[in-house]
Amino acid sequence: MFIATVSTIDQLLLRATILEHLPSAIFVFVLGSCVGSFLNVLIYRLPRNIRLLTPPSCCPSCNHRLRFFRENLPIIGWISIGGKCRYCKAPVSIEYPCIELLTGMLFLGCYILCYWVSPSTPFIGEIFGEWWHKNGIYRTLPMFLALLTMVSGLLSMTIIDARTFTIPIQIPIFMTVVAFAAAIAQSWMTMRYTPDQVWPYPLLDWTWAAAAFGGMAGVVLSTFLLKIGVFKYSFSDYEDFLQEGETLCEYPHSRREMRKEILFILPIILLFVGGWMAGYEQGYPSPLLQGLAGSMLGYLVGGGLVWAIRIIGTLAFGREAMGLGDVHLLAGVGAVVGWWDPILIFFIAPFSGLLWAAFAAILEKIGKDNKEIPYGPHLAIATLLVVFLQPGVNWVWSVAMPGVLQPTSEKLQTYLPQTDLTYKVKECSIQVIPHVVGYDKVIQDVSLVCGYRSSETEKGHA
Repeated sequence: MFIATVSTIDQLLLRATILEHLPSAIFVFVLGSCVGSFLNVLIYRLPRNIRLLTPPSCCPSCNHRLRFFRENLPIIGWISIGGKCRYCKAPVSIEYPCIELLTGMLFLGCYILCYWVSPSTPFIGEIFGEWWHKNGIYRTLPMFLALLTMVSGLLSMTIIDARTFTIPIQIPIFMTVVAFAAAIAQSWMTMRYTPDQVWPYPLLDWTWAAAAFGGMAGVVLSTFLLKIGVFKYSFSDYEDFLQEGETLCEYPHSRREMRKEILFILPIILLFVGGWMAGYEQGYPSPLLQGLAGSMLGYLVGGGLVWAIRIIGTLAFGREAMGLGDVHLLAGVGAVVGWWDPILIFFIAPFSGLLWAAFAAILEKIGKDNKEIPYGPHLAIATLLVVFLQPGVNWVWSVAMPGVLQPTSEKLQTYLPQTDLTYKVKECSIQVIPHVVGYDKVIQDVSLVCGYRSSETEKGHA
């Protein structure tokens, strides 16, 4: 007779978990490695204004076309050729397999934290929360793809910005489009109800949803007016002041250029305020509109914070304070993670800059060269800290701001089927009150209002 012990049960559960997640984890790692190979293309070609799809990948020394199942295979391809071109024997940078490996590890880490680690696991299980774990990868696939897109975009933008002091606008725009599409697609998914986390980012009532829609309408309008020539591009003559071989210069007309940017954001502000007034206390939109509006408000808040500092700093000091690439970077991040995290990212990023400045000062004292890096990498580092160390950030917030609650990802209105004793399914409206964030969580208070009246009971709350 077989008697199951605690250790035996634990071993069986561990084996079942591995069998459940290992195939998906391997696939996600391989996918990340392939995406890393494409990031190598972005990093090399975008700063040089080379088309991404053509010409095919080739050796930069002898222009020999790389074969997919040999030289161009992620990670393995570099190892198989020993880090040298098969034909001209020119060295191939180790950066290529490192980026592919790093991207694969980041993808794998996202999968493990979202789906493999139990939400009951201290700290690690609290990073993404029960919404991801209980719904699984198939029910949360749109949001998971948006998360992977953000991680990939941050990695590529960090490397490009550190080298060239520029951020190709195509990358954050692609992040934003994927985030908006993911918010729409996710609202169509049938999800399990998780009262402590019902959406990956805070959702909105009509007041702020209408404001977000109005602000995005302003972005579209201002961009259209810019394209047809009504608005003018700022710093359009910047290259005229560049010395040969330099990427940065002391531009003498920075304050003048801020007038063009203020004019560009004026329709955004006006339509944002107009949307807020039109939707003021009008109730709750549909889940689809809540998800899309939450993403759009994140885009506006992330980009607006950096742009405000850019304009104020430039007007105050007479030189460009922050780049427009930084504006697009944090806007794209906000589209993926919602409107609250960009605020945390914005205030954490300067600490990364201070640490780098201290490290650079140490290198300078010991006689070693150090390279100045722009602000974009610090925003990317702060983003990864906020996303992957969320419980720690919450703890620091609870210590620094006691009694001040962070916004949670409550869904303002959802509908669940309920079955009574007559086996008839009735639709019910459920209102979720957000829990306290941090280590002092309280039990979720849920008010269930049934959509029918019974002669035996007049109570509408359970």
